Amino acid sequence: MSVLSAPYMYDEAAAFAHVEAMLWADGPVCPHCGVVDRAYRLEGVMTKPSKKNPEGKVRHGLWKCRECRKQFTVRKGTIFEESHLPLHLWLQAIHLMVSSKKGISSHQLHRVLGITYKSAWFLTHRIRECMRSGDLAPMGGNGGAVEVDETFIGNDRTKKPHGEKKGRGFHHKHKMLTLVDRTTGRAKSIIVDDLKATTLVPILRENISREAVVYTDEAGQYRNLKREFADHDFTRHGQGEYGRGEVHTNTVEGFYSIFKRGMKGVYQHCGKQHLHRYAAEFDFRYSNRVANGVDDTERAGLALSAAVGKRLKYEGTHAKSAV
Repeated sequence: MSVLSAPYMYDEAAAFAHVEAMLWADGPVCPHCGVVDRAYRLEGVMTKPSKKNPEGKVRHGLWKCRECRKQFTVRKGTIFEESHLPLHLWLQAIHLMVSSKKGISSHQLHRVLGITYKSAWFLTHRIRECMRSGDLAPMGGNGGAVEVDETFIGNDRTKKPHGEKKGRGFHHKHKMLTLVDRTTGRAKSIIVDDLKATTLVPILRENISREAVVYTDEAGQYRNLKREFADHDFTRHGQGEYGRGEVHTNTVEGFYSIFKRGMKGVYQHCGKQHLHRYAAEFDFRYSNRVANGVDDTERAGLALSAAVGKRLKYEGTHAKSAV
Protein backbone atom coordinates (compact mmCIF):
# COMPACT_ATOMS: atom_id res chain seq x y z
CA MET A 1 0.00 0.00 0.00
CA SER A 2 1.26 3.48 -0.83
CA VAL A 3 2.55 5.57 2.08
CA LEU A 4 0.34 8.39 0.82
CA SER A 5 -2.68 6.14 1.46
CA ALA A 6 -2.06 6.19 5.22
CA PRO A 7 -4.97 7.88 7.08
CA TYR A 8 -2.79 10.72 8.40
CA MET A 9 -2.01 11.73 4.81
CA TYR A 10 -5.62 12.66 3.99
CA ASP A 11 -7.63 12.78 7.25
CA GLU A 12 -7.08 15.84 9.47
CA ALA A 13 -7.98 14.13 12.76
CA ALA A 14 -5.58 11.27 11.98
CA ALA A 15 -2.89 13.80 11.01
CA PHE A 16 -3.12 15.50 14.41
CA ALA A 17 -3.03 12.12 16.18
CA HIS A 18 0.08 11.15 14.20
CA VAL A 19 1.95 14.38 14.96
CA GLU A 20 0.94 14.25 18.64
CA ALA A 21 2.30 10.70 18.90
CA MET A 22 5.59 11.81 17.33
CA LEU A 23 6.11 15.01 19.33
CA TRP A 24 4.41 14.19 22.64
CA ALA A 25 5.79 10.81 23.63
CA ASP A 26 5.11 11.52 27.33
CA GLY A 27 1.73 13.16 26.85
CA PRO A 28 0.58 16.62 25.72
CA VAL A 29 3.02 19.43 26.49
CA CYS A 30 1.54 22.85 27.21
CA PRO A 31 3.52 25.41 25.15
CA HIS A 32 2.40 28.19 27.52
CA CYS A 33 3.55 26.86 30.91
CA GLY A 34 5.56 23.77 29.90
CA VAL A 35 3.59 21.29 32.03
CA VAL A 36 3.54 17.75 30.63
CA ASP A 37 0.50 15.47 30.56
CA ARG A 38 -1.77 17.83 32.48
CA ALA A 39 -4.16 18.74 29.67
CA TYR A 40 -7.47 17.42 28.42
CA ARG A 41 -8.84 17.27 24.90
CA LEU A 42 -11.63 19.62 23.79
CA GLU A 43 -14.10 17.88 21.50
CA GLY A 44 -16.56 19.41 19.06
CA VAL A 45 -15.16 22.94 19.15
CA MET A 46 -15.93 24.89 15.96
CA THR A 47 -14.32 27.94 14.39
CA LYS A 48 -16.30 31.12 13.83
CA PRO A 49 -18.47 31.16 10.69
CA SER A 50 -16.79 32.73 7.68
CA LYS A 51 -17.50 33.29 4.01
CA LYS A 52 -15.48 30.21 3.15
CA ASN A 53 -16.99 28.12 5.97
CA PRO A 54 -20.48 29.55 6.77
CA GLU A 55 -21.03 26.98 9.51
CA GLY A 56 -17.47 27.04 10.78
CA LYS A 57 -15.25 23.98 10.84
CA VAL A 58 -14.08 21.56 13.50
CA ARG A 59 -10.93 22.51 15.40
CA HIS A 60 -8.99 19.26 15.42
CA GLY A 61 -6.37 18.52 18.05
CA LEU A 62 -7.48 21.20 20.52
CA TRP A 63 -6.32 20.81 24.16
CA LYS A 64 -6.71 22.82 27.37
CA CYS A 65 -4.11 22.91 30.12
CA ARG A 66 -5.30 22.14 33.66
CA GLU A 67 -2.54 24.32 35.11
CA CYS A 68 -2.61 27.61 33.19
CA ARG A 69 -6.10 27.05 31.68
CA LYS A 70 -4.96 28.03 28.18
CA GLN A 71 -5.85 26.25 24.95
CA PHE A 72 -3.32 24.92 22.46
CA THR A 73 -2.67 22.38 19.71
CA VAL A 74 0.42 20.42 18.75
CA ARG A 75 1.09 23.05 16.05
CA LYS A 76 2.13 25.61 18.67
CA GLY A 77 5.90 26.16 18.81
CA THR A 78 6.60 24.15 15.67
CA ILE A 79 7.04 24.81 11.95
CA PHE A 80 3.25 24.37 11.63
CA GLU A 81 2.39 27.32 13.89
CA GLU A 82 0.09 29.98 12.39
CA SER A 83 -0.20 28.02 9.15
CA HIS A 84 -3.60 27.95 7.47
CA LEU A 85 -2.77 24.77 5.56
CA PRO A 86 -4.34 21.53 6.80
CA LEU A 87 -1.88 19.44 8.79
CA HIS A 88 -2.29 16.43 6.49
CA LEU A 89 -0.98 18.52 3.57
CA TRP A 90 2.09 19.34 5.64
CA LEU A 91 2.69 15.63 6.19
CA GLN A 92 2.35 14.95 2.47
CA ALA A 93 4.84 17.73 1.71
CA ILE A 94 7.34 16.43 4.28
CA HIS A 95 7.19 12.94 2.80
CA LEU A 96 7.60 14.20 -0.76
CA MET A 97 10.60 16.33 0.19
CA VAL A 98 12.47 13.71 2.20
CA SER A 99 11.82 10.92 -0.31
CA SER A 100 12.90 12.86 -3.42
CA LYS A 101 16.63 12.20 -3.72
CA LYS A 102 17.34 15.41 -5.61
CA GLY A 103 14.52 17.48 -4.11
CA ILE A 104 11.12 18.59 -5.31
CA SER A 105 10.42 22.09 -6.58
CA SER A 106 7.93 24.47 -4.99
CA HIS A 107 6.13 24.70 -8.32
CA GLN A 108 5.61 20.95 -8.38
CA LEU A 109 4.42 20.95 -4.76
CA HIS A 110 1.94 23.73 -5.44
CA ARG A 111 0.46 21.66 -8.28
CA VAL A 112 0.44 18.37 -6.37
CA LEU A 113 -0.98 19.79 -3.13
CA GLY A 114 -3.37 22.24 -4.76
CA ILE A 115 -2.00 25.29 -2.91
CA THR A 116 -0.54 28.57 -4.15
CA TYR A 117 3.08 28.76 -5.26
CA LYS A 118 3.83 31.30 -2.52
CA SER A 119 2.49 28.91 0.12
CA ALA A 120 4.47 26.01 -1.35
CA TRP A 121 7.68 28.06 -1.40
CA PHE A 122 7.29 29.11 2.24
CA LEU A 123 6.27 25.59 3.26
CA THR A 124 9.43 24.07 1.76
CA HIS A 125 11.67 26.53 3.60
CA ARG A 126 9.95 25.74 6.89
CA ILE A 127 10.46 22.02 6.31
CA ARG A 128 14.13 22.63 5.52
CA GLU A 129 14.45 24.17 8.97
CA CYS A 130 13.56 20.71 10.35
CA MET A 131 16.41 19.25 8.34
CA ARG A 132 19.04 21.56 9.80
CA SER A 133 21.01 19.47 12.25
CA GLY A 134 21.76 20.65 15.76
CA ASP A 135 24.19 17.77 16.31
CA LEU A 136 27.38 19.19 17.78
CA ALA A 137 29.31 15.89 17.91
CA PRO A 138 32.56 16.27 15.93
CA MET A 139 33.18 14.02 12.96
CA GLY A 140 35.91 11.40 12.85
CA GLY A 141 35.77 10.31 16.48
CA ASN A 142 37.93 7.34 17.54
CA GLY A 143 40.37 7.95 14.70
CA GLY A 144 37.80 7.80 11.89
CA ALA A 145 38.36 9.22 8.42
CA VAL A 146 36.77 12.47 7.27
CA GLU A 147 36.77 13.71 3.69
CA VAL A 148 36.82 17.45 3.06
CA ASP A 149 36.19 19.29 -0.20
CA GLU A 150 34.64 22.46 -1.53
CA THR A 151 32.51 23.32 -4.51
CA PHE A 152 31.17 26.34 -6.36
CA ILE A 153 27.61 26.92 -7.49
CA GLY A 154 25.34 29.67 -8.76
CA ASN A 155 26.21 33.35 -8.94
CA ASP A 156 26.85 35.62 -6.00
CA ARG A 157 25.03 38.78 -7.05
CA THR A 158 26.93 40.83 -4.49
CA LYS A 159 30.04 40.23 -6.61
CA LYS A 160 28.49 39.89 -10.06
CA PRO A 161 25.27 41.96 -10.26
CA HIS A 162 22.64 41.17 -12.89
CA GLY A 163 23.78 42.26 -16.34
CA GLU A 164 27.51 41.87 -15.74
CA LYS A 165 29.39 39.31 -17.75
CA LYS A 166 30.03 36.26 -15.58
CA GLY A 167 33.49 35.42 -16.92
CA ARG A 168 35.58 32.40 -16.00
CA GLY A 169 36.79 31.27 -12.61
CA PHE A 170 34.97 30.92 -9.33
CA HIS A 171 35.22 34.38 -7.77
CA HIS A 172 31.60 35.21 -8.63
CA LYS A 173 30.17 31.87 -7.46
CA HIS A 174 28.79 30.75 -4.10
CA LYS A 175 31.30 28.66 -2.16
CA MET A 176 30.39 25.63 -0.07
CA LEU A 177 32.57 23.47 2.16
CA THR A 178 31.45 19.88 2.86
CA LEU A 179 32.66 17.28 5.35
CA VAL A 180 31.74 13.59 5.07
CA ASP A 181 32.43 11.12 7.88
CA ARG A 182 33.24 7.76 6.31
CA THR A 183 32.35 5.81 9.46
CA THR A 184 28.88 7.24 10.04
CA GLY A 185 28.17 8.19 6.41
CA ARG A 186 26.99 11.63 7.50
CA ALA A 187 27.59 14.90 5.66
CA LYS A 188 27.75 18.51 6.83
CA SER A 189 27.92 21.51 4.51
CA ILE A 190 28.80 25.09 5.38
CA ILE A 191 28.43 28.13 3.13
CA VAL A 192 31.62 30.22 3.25
CA ASP A 193 32.64 33.60 1.90
CA ASP A 194 36.07 32.51 0.69
CA LEU A 195 38.41 29.52 0.62
CA LYS A 196 41.32 30.95 2.57
CA ALA A 197 42.98 28.79 5.21
CA THR A 198 42.10 31.40 7.84
CA THR A 199 38.42 30.82 7.00
CA LEU A 200 38.34 27.05 6.50
CA VAL A 201 40.72 25.71 9.17
CA PRO A 202 38.71 27.10 12.15
CA ILE A 203 35.58 25.46 10.68
CA LEU A 204 37.37 22.13 10.35
CA ARG A 205 38.78 22.47 13.86
CA GLU A 206 35.27 23.01 15.24
CA ASN A 207 33.60 20.14 13.35
CA ILE A 208 36.27 17.42 13.20
CA SER A 209 37.70 15.46 16.12
CA ARG A 210 41.40 15.94 16.85
CA GLU A 211 42.08 12.19 16.51
CA ALA A 212 40.53 12.01 13.02
CA VAL A 213 42.35 11.31 9.78
CA VAL A 214 41.50 13.96 7.19
CA TYR A 215 41.59 13.44 3.43
CA THR A 216 41.50 16.35 0.96
CA ASP A 217 42.78 17.27 -2.48
CA GLU A 218 46.05 19.19 -2.96
CA ALA A 219 44.53 22.67 -2.39
CA GLY A 220 46.96 24.96 -0.58
CA GLN A 221 44.56 25.91 2.22
CA TYR A 222 44.80 22.35 3.57
CA ARG A 223 48.60 22.26 3.59
CA ASN A 224 49.08 22.37 7.37
CA LEU A 225 46.23 20.15 8.56
CA LYS A 226 48.64 17.64 10.11
CA ARG A 227 49.15 20.20 12.86
CA GLU A 228 45.45 20.10 13.66
CA PHE A 229 44.53 16.40 13.35
CA ALA A 230 46.02 12.95 13.86
CA ASP A 231 46.91 12.68 10.19
CA HIS A 232 46.26 14.33 6.86
CA ASP A 233 46.80 13.03 3.34
CA PHE A 234 45.68 14.22 -0.07
CA THR A 235 45.34 13.27 -3.71
CA ARG A 236 46.88 15.28 -6.55
CA HIS A 237 44.00 15.94 -8.91
CA GLY A 238 46.18 18.21 -11.00
CA GLN A 239 48.36 15.21 -11.83
CA GLY A 240 45.42 12.96 -12.64
CA GLU A 241 45.45 11.13 -9.29
CA TYR A 242 41.97 10.54 -7.85
CA GLY A 243 42.63 7.72 -5.41
CA ARG A 244 45.51 6.01 -3.65
CA GLY A 245 44.08 3.24 -1.51
CA GLU A 246 42.22 4.88 1.39
CA VAL A 247 43.40 8.32 0.30
CA HIS A 248 40.66 9.90 -1.81
CA THR A 249 37.76 12.35 -1.74
CA ASN A 250 35.44 10.28 -3.92
CA THR A 251 32.77 10.02 -1.20
CA VAL A 252 32.34 13.77 -0.77
CA GLU A 253 32.48 14.23 -4.54
CA GLY A 254 29.65 11.68 -4.81
CA PHE A 255 27.67 13.87 -2.42
CA TYR A 256 28.35 16.89 -4.65
CA SER A 257 27.11 15.02 -7.72
CA ILE A 258 23.69 14.58 -6.05
CA PHE A 259 23.69 18.14 -4.70
CA LYS A 260 24.47 19.75 -8.05
CA ARG A 261 22.00 17.63 -9.99
CA GLY A 262 19.32 18.75 -7.56
CA MET A 263 20.31 22.41 -7.47
CA LYS A 264 20.69 22.72 -11.23
CA GLY A 265 18.03 20.30 -12.42
CA VAL A 266 15.26 20.80 -9.84
CA TYR A 267 15.78 24.11 -8.04
CA GLN A 268 17.76 25.85 -10.83
CA HIS A 269 18.27 29.17 -9.00
CA CYS A 270 19.16 29.97 -5.40
CA GLY A 271 20.16 33.19 -3.66
CA LYS A 272 22.95 33.16 -1.11
CA GLN A 273 20.51 33.99 1.72
CA HIS A 274 18.71 30.68 1.09
CA LEU A 275 21.61 28.40 0.15
CA HIS A 276 22.33 27.23 3.71
CA ARG A 277 18.82 25.71 3.91
CA TYR A 278 19.16 23.90 0.60
CA ALA A 279 22.54 22.57 1.74
CA ALA A 280 20.92 21.33 4.97
CA GLU A 281 18.22 19.58 2.93
CA PHE A 282 20.77 17.61 0.92
CA ASP A 283 22.86 16.91 4.04
CA PHE A 284 19.78 15.51 5.79
CA ARG A 285 18.77 13.17 2.97
CA TYR A 286 22.35 11.99 2.45
CA SER A 287 22.99 11.38 6.14
CA ASN A 288 19.67 9.52 6.51
CA ARG A 289 19.71 7.49 3.30
CA VAL A 290 18.89 3.82 2.78
CA ALA A 291 22.60 2.92 2.85
CA ASN A 292 22.59 4.17 6.46
CA GLY A 293 19.53 2.05 7.28
CA VAL A 294 16.90 4.78 7.01
CA ASP A 295 13.97 4.37 4.62
CA ASP A 296 11.59 7.08 3.37
CA THR A 297 9.04 6.68 6.16
CA GLU A 298 11.69 6.77 8.89
CA ARG A 299 13.30 9.79 7.24
CA ALA A 300 9.97 11.62 7.29
CA GLY A 301 9.62 10.73 10.96
CA LEU A 302 13.07 12.16 11.72
CA ALA A 303 12.17 15.42 9.99
CA LEU A 304 8.83 15.62 11.81
CA SER A 305 10.41 14.93 15.20
CA ALA A 306 12.67 17.98 14.66
CA ALA A 307 9.72 20.33 14.03
CA VAL A 308 9.62 21.73 17.58
CA GLY A 309 11.31 25.08 18.09
CA LYS A 310 11.99 25.52 14.38
CA ARG A 311 9.29 28.03 13.51
CA LEU A 312 10.29 30.25 10.60
CA LYS A 313 8.38 33.47 9.81
CA TYR A 314 8.00 34.61 6.21
CA GLU A 315 10.23 37.67 6.65
CA GLY A 316 12.83 35.41 8.30
CA THR A 317 13.34 33.43 5.10
CA HIS A 318 15.43 36.29 3.74
CA ALA A 319 17.65 36.58 6.79
CA LYS A 320 21.24 35.50 6.33
CA SER A 321 22.33 32.57 8.44
CA ALA A 322 24.95 29.83 8.54
CA VAL A 323 24.50 26.09 8.89
